[in-house]
Amino acid sequence: MTDVQVYRVYIKATPEKIWDAITKPEWSRKYGYTGLVDFDLRPGGKHTTHPTPDYVEAGFTGDLVDGEVLEVVPPRRLVITWRLLMDPAFTGEPYTKLTYEIEETKTAGTRLTVTHDVTGAPTTASMVDGSQENIDAGPDENPGGGWPWILSDLKTLLETDEPLVSA
Repeated sequence: MTDVQVYRVYIKATPEKIWDAITKPEWSRKYGYTGLVDFDLRPGGKHTTHPTPDYVEAGFTGDLVDGEVLEVVPPRRLVITWRLLMDPAFTGEPYTKLTYEIEETKTAGTRLTVTHDVTGAPTTASMVDGSQENIDAGPDENPGGGWPWILSDLKTLLETDEPLVSA
């Protein structure tokens, strides 16, 4: 297990569209594990991911993720602290550091690089690296694919207007 995980995907979308998909709830509810992001996009601002109705129906009533905004350069770079709140095993770990870098290329669309520094947070590290993936998970089940799955779903959504998995 590495303390710094790096994931990269090339997306046929503008940097602005990718930025919006990361920072706006109308997009975040459509891909990955869903959730309604709420960003105060300034250094020192807070961010939270609130549950969608599906999470509430499953018994999650509190926020799913929280942290602080460290750096904001729209639509190119976002650095935040990040912590899962869904289970006490995660809340006992320190905040991790998550960096989104969005770079337009001349030939391959836009490159999105997600760097997740999970130093000192082994439970979080094993959750986000995709090693708990269940490839047989159904539409209403948690696939456990971590960042690889989230970024694949984001790419699919932005390029086709449809998520990988429809509920």
